Amino acid sequence: MVARNINAELLPGELVCLVGRNGVGKSTLIRHILNTYADPKMISVVLTDRIDIERMTVKEVVAMGRMPYTGFFGVLKEKDNKIVEEAMKTLNIDKFASRQINTLSDGERQKAMIAKALAQETPYILLDEPTAFLDYPSKVNTMQLLLTLAHEHKKAILISTHDIEIGLQYCDKIWWMKAHAGELSANDGAYSELTIVEPKNFNISEV
Repeated sequence: MVARNINAELLPGELVCLVGRNGVGKSTLIRHILNTYADPKMISVVLTDRIDIERMTVKEVVAMGRMPYTGFFGVLKEKDNKIVEEAMKTLNIDKFASRQINTLSDGERQKAMIAKALAQETPYILLDEPTAFLDYPSKVNTMQLLLTLAHEHKKAILISTHDIEIGLQYCDKIWWMKAHAGELSANDGAYSELTIVEPKNFNISEV
């Protein structure tokens, strides 16, 4: 048990950062939300694990986001291909479509995984430490892209991070997970006057 009686609001058009030191339970909360609301047409996810993918092109990886819609055989229709192309274009990786994904840099690969989540067409996107393995310019670029997706595509995006500076600079709201307190506090991006969020969209009793 890392926290209990957590209530939080995640709204369309917002980029929300779940911050706290390493080991406080951020990833546990992300995975608990996924397990509680396990609907691939509702929530897409980009986890922090670095998975080695071989013999797959960038387009093939992004197209995996269409699996909830393609049926048992996973055949892409014209609409699915268009959505995949648009997702790659939005993340500016369409020029890499035919490249093997394991030949990309960490930043480019992370964009491909975000494009996969975008192609899934879910209202909620959860990302666990999406900038963990990136250099600073790539971190900034990734956060700017996520902010654009939230604001322009009206996605509700939650990212976990221990990089408080990044969170304060780019996120619309902060969810602050306190060590040993078993609490989640939130505000609009400032450190002062942290208050417990009123329960609305999520009501997670225990983690």
